[in-house]
Parts: sequence; C-alpha cells; structure tokens
Amino acid sequence: MHERRLAHVYGWLLLLPAAVLLVAFTHYPTVATLYDSLFSTATRLRPSTFVGLDNYRALGADPVFWQVVQNNFWFAVGTVPASIALAIAMALWVNGRLPGRALVRMAYFTPTVLPMIAVANIWLFFYTPEIGLLDKLVAAFGGSSHNWLGDPSTVLTCIIAMTIWKEAGFFMIFYLAALQSISPELREAATVEGASRWYYFRRILFPLLMPTTLFVLINALINAFKLVDHLFILTKGGPDNASNLLLYYIYEAAFSFFDTAYAATLTAVLLGFLAVMAVSQFFLFDRRIHYR
Repeated sequence: MHERRLAHVYGWLLLLPAAVLLVAFTHYPTVATLYDSLFSTATRLRPSTFVGLDNYRALGADPVFWQVVQNNFWFAVGTVPASIALAIAMALWVNGRLPGRALVRMAYFTPTVLPMIAVANIWLFFYTPEIGLLDKLVAAFGGSSHNWLGDPSTVLTCIIAMTIWKEAGFFMIFYLAALQSISPELREAATVEGASRWYYFRRILFPLLMPTTLFVLINALINAFKLVDHLFILTKGGPDNASNLLLYYIYEAAFSFFDTAYAATLTAVLLGFLAVMAVSQFFLFDRRIHYR
C-alpha cells in the first residue's frame, strides 16, 4: 500500500513541471483574458471598471471587425485546402522512386525553416512594383506594372500565395511519414486487382491518411488565424484593412491603440471560434477516420 502511494507521488511529481507550464502559459492567460474582456481599459486618470458585455456589444457594432472576419474567412478558404492538397501531392511525389529525392525533400521543406521575417522580406521583393520578380515576369509577357500589395483586390491573394508556399512543405512531412507507415502490399494487391492509381488513392490511400489529414487540418486552420509577422512587414493590414486579419487586429488594438480590454474581447472571440472549429472537426471527421 505504501509503495502504491509512493508511486502515485512520483507520478505526480513527474507531471508537475509540465502542469505548471501548462497552467502558467495556457490556462491562466485564457481565464485572465476572459476576465479582462468584462472590464474597461484602465488609464492613469480612470481605473478599470466592470462593464459586463459592453465590450462585446461594441465588437458587434465595429465595421472593421466584421471586415477582418470576412478577410480571415477568405484567407482560410484560400490557404487551408490548397496547402493540404499541395502537401499531399508533394508527399506522394517524394515518396516514390525519384532520383535525388533527398534533395527534393529538402527543397520542399526549406521554406518552413526560414524565419517568418525573412520570408516576408523575400516576398516583399517579389511583389515590389516595377523591380519585383512578379512584375518582371508580367513584363516579359507584355503586361504592365502593378502595385500588388497596394491594391485591395490583389493584396489578400498575395498573402495567401505566400502562406501556401511556406506551409505546404511543413504539412508534407506529416503526410510523408504517414505514407511510409502504409504497407506497400496494399498497392501491390490493388494493382493485381486492376485498380488505377486514382482509384487506389481515392478508395484506399486517402482513407488511411485521414488521421493525418485531421491533424493537419486543425493545424492549418489555427495557422490561418495567427498570422501577424508577415502582415507587419508586408502591408500592416492595409490598404484600407483589405489584408487585416483577426490576430493582427488584436495586435493593433493592444499595442497600437493600447485598448487592452477590446483586445481581450477580440481574443476571447478568437479562442471561442477556434475551439468550436476544433471540436466540430473531430465530430465531423470521426466516422471517416480509420485508426490503425
């Protein structure tokens, strides 16, 4: 009996460092953010006061907030499916008998390990009017110069293209690991039965990749709502909030306008939205996932 209690104590002591970090950097900030969203922003002349749901009412009446939500929706629609599809295609390509496939894998994964600020500056050069790489390519086909990041109709598409380029290689690693865990006998059996490559992928391979797809999908959606660094370098949310996304709007409210209560309210909405999406995905994909 004494040994069992001692084993429990040892177990909890082993979990204690991780539990302390989890509470300090995850649970406590979440509760503190929800608490702060119910109070006004304190100033030197006026202390913080309880305002209830007034911050959430102001949020609902904020036209910039709804534009940012719309931007983030289209940003997620543009980046998540394309990143996942490209990651699967790259994983299938480098998983085969490809000459120099180690070099190709490294090339695909390189954008992932580059610092975010460096990536933003690289693409800033691509999009620079007249001297940028994109304008040079357009000029080679007889096109005219265009301010890609200064045009509200093209700026979000430019941010989407850059994000896909950076994230697809990261997701490819997970799909590559999943593909290497699938027995090659399945492919041989499908070939003997006369199944085409597309039929094998659609009916056998992709269902076996669903656990990985769920994991990647959740991460891709979270990434779609946490872009800050690239926007700070490329557009700062402009022009006219055409590229402003939710987390960058939170950054502006907290550190540009020093409205911490409004920033806490925005954060609470973002956390709730991400939680609902994550739970919905688990319930939606649970019947389609085949765990081995």
